[in-house]
Amino acid sequence: MGKMFCRQCEQTAKGTGCTVAGVCGKNPETANLQDLLLYALIGISVYAHKARPLGVRAEDVDKFVVEGLFATVTNVDFDNRRLRSLIDVSMIVKERIKKLFEEAYRQKEGRAFSESLPEAAGFIPGKTMEELFAQAKKADYLTDAKFSADLRSLRELVLYGLKGMAAYADHAMILGKSDEEVLAFTHKALAALADKSLGAEELLALVMELGKVNLKCMQVLDAAHTDRYGHPVPTKVSTAIRKGPAIIVSGHDLYD
Repeated sequence: MGKMFCRQCEQTAKGTGCTVAGVCGKNPETANLQDLLLYALIGISVYAHKARPLGVRAEDVDKFVVEGLFATVTNVDFDNRRLRSLIDVSMIVKERIKKLFEEAYRQKEGRAFSESLPEAAGFIPGKTMEELFAQAKKADYLTDAKFSADLRSLRELVLYGLKGMAAYADHAMILGKSDEEVLAFTHKALAALADKSLGAEELLALVMELGKVNLKCMQVLDAAHTDRYGHPVPTKVSTAIRKGPAIIVSGHDLYD
């Protein structure tokens, strides 16, 4: 290995991207496994997005995709064994939603589904780490040579926006809250990343829709917090310096 490319946070080396190892401590192996997990999630969402108009929704599939996206956010999960496990499980999850979709399609159309699908829909994880690393190099959904700088930027905006929204959605789910609009759009946007024919106008529209849905997701998490803890009120706290360790709790993971 020894090579990577990551520019998804404000810490990136020289303000352009980490190419040898992450400033955050991420190593190339982790970066590659996260990239491959994203590719696997895109494949799942291709089927999940097609299944929803047929009335097919699978809570476990939705939950897995949200958790998988969250696992790829910078500084969240550097455990290669867990990332490998998520990639392996993704195959089981994809086969489940694929079967549900194909059954619903057959019932509605009276025939088997036969249309061609993006490559990500047919992804099968390698059995060894070396095979997975090799697959990661080919799982190109952002920087295809055909994409202009604008198209790459818009696709990255979609991906990073989805990762951020997944963090909110995951915490809301832990507190027992979810929203169909958020989950459906997550699959829609991931499936869109598998479509290399999308132009700037279509991608920009997707980015703008993402902003709207992300606001809805934040509202869902806010409701989950207030239902559990009540509405926040101004409170006096000490700002004195004290000796010893500290625990920092951010606004979106109060339950943790």
